[in-house]
Amino acid sequence: MDNEQQQPAPEKKKLALNVVSDKKHKGFGAGSIDLSQVACVIIDQGEAYIDVGAMHAKSKVERGIKFSPNKEDVPNGRPAWVVWVAVDRNENGSYYAGATSCEMLIDSEARRGWKILADHVNRLDASIKRKFILDNIGPEEKAALSKLLQEHNPEWWNNSPEELKELLA
Repeated sequence: MDNEQQQPAPEKKKLALNVVSDKKHKGFGAGSIDLSQVACVIIDQGEAYIDVGAMHAKSKVERGIKFSPNKEDVPNGRPAWVVWVAVDRNENGSYYAGATSCEMLIDSEARRGWKILADHVNRLDASIKRKFILDNIGPEEKAALSKLLQEHNPEWWNNSPEELKELLA
């Protein structure tokens, strides 16, 4: 018995939302959401820009902000949006396949913000499922998003569904 070394108990695998690439995964963690084809766009003060930090609520506008689910906690907040943009590929090439916008209020001075996390998660899911939900952005924000998507990749824009182009017109 003295010669036998005691093996440590195997570590239990934790179930988590995994960000995976294009690998086909079978086994533990199968069914994880593939976020490799989703881009994060921030619209703030009439400007739209890509900010990968938004995937983990660490975009430029979100950093250092304490968020509340109560709008009244942020009386001086300016509106800003996270837009989840899914990219897909078909016989014509890549295209913008889904786009959903999530509203936030940001008070940089007070370092306070408002957003509904469940709404952000549900809209991310809708974008991955190739839906367009841009009902909470106005004409200025639509123009900024349209400009960014067209300039980022004109070919993707040209291959995109008319529904997206009409929503952003």
